[in-house]
Amino acid sequence: MPGPSGFRYVRHGDGSVVLTHHGRAAGTLRAARAEKFLAEVESGDEQLVMARWTGAYRFGNERTARRHPRNQDRFGRR
Repeated sequence: MPGPSGFRYVRHGDGSVVLTHHGRAAGTLRAARAEKFLAEVESGDEQLVMARWTGAYRFGNERTARRHPRNQDRFGRR
């Protein structure tokens, strides 16, 4: 499974950090959370860290869940 991509962050003068995913706002971090995020993003894989912080991280089980019998009506298959 490919790693996460398309994430960017922008630091603002007031200490906040805005996270975007493919150009759309995905979250805003302020104060201590912003500092913790910046420390983590500088020491690890930026894309993976931003995916975790925004909650947009896929765990790889989406395809399995789609095939489950209880989800057949949700995806237009019967």
